[in-house]
Amino acid sequence: MKILLLILLLPAALFSQKKTSYTTPYEKGNGNQTATYQEAMAFYQQLDNGFETIQMQEMGTTDAGLPLHIVVFDKDKGFNFSEIRKKKAILLINNGIHPGEPDGIDATMMLLRDLATGKLQAPENTVVVAIPVYNIGGMLNRGSYSRANQNGPESYGFRGNSRNYDLNRDFIKADTREARSFAALFHKVQPDVFIDNHVSNGADYQCIFTYIATQHQRLGGQLGDFFKAEMMPAILTAMKAKGIEATPYVNIHGDTPESGFQQFMDYGRYSTGYASLFNVPGSMPETHMLKEYSKRVGVTYEYMVQTLDYLDDNYQKIKDLRANNLAEYMPGARYTLQWEVDSTKVTLLPFLGYEADYKVSSVTGQQRLYYDRTRPFNKVVKYFQEYVPKQQVVIPEAYIIPQEWWQVAELLKINNIQLQVLDKDTTFEVESYRITNYKTSSYPYEGHYPHNDTQVAATTQKVLFQKGDYVVSTAQPGVKYLLETLEPQGVDSFFNWNFFDAILQQKEYYSAYVFEDTAAQLLKENRQLRAEFDDKKLNDKAFAWDTAAQLDWIYTHSPYYEKSHMQYPVYRRMAKQ
Repeated sequence: MKILLLILLLPAALFSQKKTSYTTPYEKGNGNQTATYQEAMAFYQQLDNGFETIQMQEMGTTDAGLPLHIVVFDKDKGFNFSEIRKKKAILLINNGIHPGEPDGIDATMMLLRDLATGKLQAPENTVVVAIPVYNIGGMLNRGSYSRANQNGPESYGFRGNSRNYDLNRDFIKADTREARSFAALFHKVQPDVFIDNHVSNGADYQCIFTYIATQHQRLGGQLGDFFKAEMMPAILTAMKAKGIEATPYVNIHGDTPESGFQQFMDYGRYSTGYASLFNVPGSMPETHMLKEYSKRVGVTYEYMVQTLDYLDDNYQKIKDLRANNLAEYMPGARYTLQWEVDSTKVTLLPFLGYEADYKVSSVTGQQRLYYDRTRPFNKVVKYFQEYVPKQQVVIPEAYIIPQEWWQVAELLKINNIQLQVLDKDTTFEVESYRITNYKTSSYPYEGHYPHNDTQVAATTQKVLFQKGDYVVSTAQPGVKYLLETLEPQGVDSFFNWNFFDAILQQKEYYSAYVFEDTAAQLLKENRQLRAEFDDKKLNDKAFAWDTAAQLDWIYTHSPYYEKSHMQYPVYRRMAKQ
């Protein structure tokens, strides 16, 4: 009887499985609603349970105390990234870094569902990896008013994470657990192409879809040229064939788009800039904030589909170009740490905008800017996407980091940088930096008062390093990450992010009335010091009348002055000529 009952119930169970709904929370709504964190995770768990081609994995923790996840679509059901990389490409998609910009959260649920159910043809040569929600704390901080300039959805998350950090400024300094977890998953996955979904701020214009593409010169050589001239144009052409017009991210501040604008320079603090340090082409879809939410979700979905299609068709070329890109960053070559726009090279960009004008404000009574949607235009505007080097450095053979700077060493390890530990005290001839000047922000920025305009003086000397110190070869895939973090003049260097501020403070001083006699004796015994001192007084009138400055000059040029003050504690071992 029990067997008969099971036989009778089996068709009903199979029918129930076939009836399982994989409608996303967004699709169940009115087109202007986005999934909550709990709804998103429940949906992905449902996909994981329902399809062997979908797997959800924990990948570290977050400041919110909840685990970070990835969701993987693998047509071959392998889910082993080491094996996948041998024969396929990997597309990594990030969502919810700014949860008030949730378009990608909803679009990616539909994308993975459509791949799993067969609504979209499964890629033959690509595995898709998605972070459902990166900023979990921000997504849980749900409201309807923090995006004052945005047209929907009805409620959404907050830009800052649970500790109020903007996670899209944290990829280098890694103050948050999210950034550290991201680094671990990024290097476990080792993607070939990266997408980070966003919503824009700024001017009004006709396009729903805008994008930040990794600055091709920072990406490097043939890979950068391919990304700029072939890959992005092909994806955008495919979008246009679907009726979706696109424009580069409108990077203006105060002006209107007709005046022209330049390509956004995505340094390493940003997600795509971070990815480029490991030779990964990246893009940030920036759907236009004033367009309807349903249309924004739709174009985000389509951009991911077209990028996936392109990657699947060109996977081997992209993998080869990425591998070959490392040859450009060999010891002795020059590397650009800072860029500035080249105003002599202009791209004429077709732009679908609205006429801008001014009228009297009903709030202030003064003139205010507005965009007149009754006057759309199609104009050609100036677009500046070429940069020239502003600050360069010669790539060393290796960096040497004393073990006491363990915080830096730990970040290198998290970012898959290989470190050799000295097994005995060893003397190396190295290039040494002394910090000669820097400026510091007068206001807080992302938990720091960062430095800028850093200047150094270099000397070559022999230094005894201790057992346990770190030697970090630049002959590894993370060479660009090393250069941009360990060279103090880099925009997002560890020095500029305050990792080495302890060296900027003197620990010992002198009492002037005591040091007067010592200074006199030093000048008497050292003729060269005396000559340099007299010359400075002769040529610097302010110095000649400043007794405190004179004593301090003698002190800093004497054996009494502590050598660690302003001495940058990362050393460069240069390649032998």
